[in-house]
Amino acid sequence: MATRSRYRQNRLQQLRGFCYAARSKSFSQAAAKLQLSQPSVSLQIKALEQELGARLFERRGPRIELTHDGQRLLELARPIIEAIDRLADDFASLRESPERGTVSIAAGGSTIQYLLPSFVEKFTRDYPQVDVRLHNVTGKAGLALLRDGEVDFAVGPMLETPPDITFHPLVTFEPTLITRHDHPLAKQARVTLKDIAKYPLILPPKEQSTYRVVEMVFAEHSLEHDVKLEVGGYDVIKKYVELGLGISIVMSHCLSGADHLHAVPLGRWFPKRTYGLVLKKGRVLSPAAEQFVEMIRSDIRPSEKRLSP
Repeated sequence: MATRSRYRQNRLQQLRGFCYAARSKSFSQAAAKLQLSQPSVSLQIKALEQELGARLFERRGPRIELTHDGQRLLELARPIIEAIDRLADDFASLRESPERGTVSIAAGGSTIQYLLPSFVEKFTRDYPQVDVRLHNVTGKAGLALLRDGEVDFAVGPMLETPPDITFHPLVTFEPTLITRHDHPLAKQARVTLKDIAKYPLILPPKEQSTYRVVEMVFAEHSLEHDVKLEVGGYDVIKKYVELGLGISIVMSHCLSGADHLHAVPLGRWFPKRTYGLVLKKGRVLSPAAEQFVEMIRSDIRPSEKRLSP
């Protein structure tokens, strides 16, 4: 009875070890995060399993996977542990003012380059004592940072919104074909998907959504196509298109009147992409982060909600 009472007194520590292990799929990684020994975390979870009368993990070599019971427990325990772990930060954020502090934002390279500069410039001018930190990451990595509390919010596109995330749409861009001005497609009055498929494509890397969407659309129309180059960054893509190494499909926000390229909107075939604010449900933003969010939402006027070249 005394042993069981002692375990119950350590329930919070057990649940924290369980949640960290579930997140990392490793007892040793959970132990490192908690600054404990690996046997200590294993014993905590074993005690939790004994008390609940349920097996929480399946061992698969060096990795562990949640059982059905483990997944149900994670759904109950994770909000509790997250709330406790961020208690100090949430309390501190309530004591901050919009004029001081730090705003951490996760965003992809194109968002940081084309969408955020004017907002960052205005915010840092209005609040010079607030430190704005931009994390250049993919959408998946940005969500991980958001869930782990490493950033205040993210900015970018979202095809599907997870249940623990809130997405506030801001602006919609149109997919656009870009070619050299002397390219055969630039001389056609009407360009079809079949026409585009005849020429080598220059696209972002496979792990990015643009590549996956292009692949999906061509597959839906049973069209074979050739991806000649995979390069990161719209500016690099535009440069290689200018050199005549291929054509590309980009989002309209990366184009300007200064580009020496021919542009054809492709919204007829490819889905438009909406960029917005990505927030974690239940997360209390610091006054500075809240001010940044409100600035973005108020500065994008209705006439700017949809942009195309």
